[in-house]
Amino acid sequence: MLDLSGLGDIEIDAATGTAWAGAGVTAGALTAAGHPSGYAVPFGDAGSVGIAGITLGGGIGWLVRRYGLTIDSLLEAEVITAAGEHLVASSTEHPDLFWALRGGGGNFGVVTRFRFQLRRVDTVLAGNVIVRATPEVLGSLVDVLAGAPDGLTVMPSIMPAPPMPTLPETWHGRLVAFLSFCHLGPVGDDRRVLDLLRSIGPSVDDSVARKPYPELFPPASGNRVAYTTGALFVDDLDKEAIRIIERRMASPSSPDALVHMRVLGGAVSRVANDSTAFGHRDRRALIWLITPYADLTAPERHQAWTADFEAELVAAGCGSGAYVNFLGSDGAAALHAAYPPATLARLSEVKRRYDPDNRFRSNLNIPPAPPATAG
Repeated sequence: MLDLSGLGDIEIDAATGTAWAGAGVTAGALTAAGHPSGYAVPFGDAGSVGIAGITLGGGIGWLVRRYGLTIDSLLEAEVITAAGEHLVASSTEHPDLFWALRGGGGNFGVVTRFRFQLRRVDTVLAGNVIVRATPEVLGSLVDVLAGAPDGLTVMPSIMPAPPMPTLPETWHGRLVAFLSFCHLGPVGDDRRVLDLLRSIGPSVDDSVARKPYPELFPPASGNRVAYTTGALFVDDLDKEAIRIIERRMASPSSPDALVHMRVLGGAVSRVANDSTAFGHRDRRALIWLITPYADLTAPERHQAWTADFEAELVAAGCGSGAYVNFLGSDGAAALHAAYPPATLARLSEVKRRYDPDNRFRSNLNIPPAPPATAG
């Protein structure tokens, strides 16, 4: 493991709307640095996440429908290769490497600095609208939210309602959907956005406000939680998917288990699948199964429950594929889920050029293609 936390430099160029940031910078730090100039980079939804990991895997966050993936704002990357070369990868320099870095993870070298196109962001409307997770509500989520204006990104979380003081006691333990959202748009559109979210189902509770964008990236709490995950892309939640979710969430291995979704479409879908190594732009949503647990002595039960949940959804034809940054395992099956065949073949060729001995292999490893033989 290489500790790059010392590479914490940030250079904001407000005149050109670009930024250089070291690989040790966190999403929260760069978001805070850009805010005084009215700019941001579309990262995820956690301030403590390093920009290197989220960028190299793709980057799906609060601005994904307005500005696309994190990699869609990447202009250049400084890379140290396995041979010790210092390269700059961009659309004009080493374009094959630049293509691979945008979704291919840490397989091709050590990225030490990133140059991003900054995006205009100031205040946003954000918060949660909580609705009862009936089959009708779950079945409408993807259609309604993927068809919303690009400025609205929603991340629903389906779970038994926790004992929150703002929720009626009769709702505690019942299946609900937290419609966590960020709306980047004029204040005059706020009412229309809230009406759209509340139209999905009767609202049990909501907490929304206009706030500066950096407030969506609070500092880490310091609490460390063990969890196991699974992830797959879907185009909707059909009746079978809803039945599986309802049955699984009725008896989870952990009381804190949840089904988290990230609804896509918008800007991310208007880039061709083969333009970058992230090959799932045509999918409408991502499901992330998250099972936190406190008993560290017996994680196998939670791992098995989550893996079986994911496998059941896949076997029923409810979803497929995988997002590199949300994978809970590695190996050949995960690799082939993360990358379509043509994408994986192209990544293997790039790997052969820049890391033929597979020095960078402690990851979701893309093996180098075999050397070409003379025919």
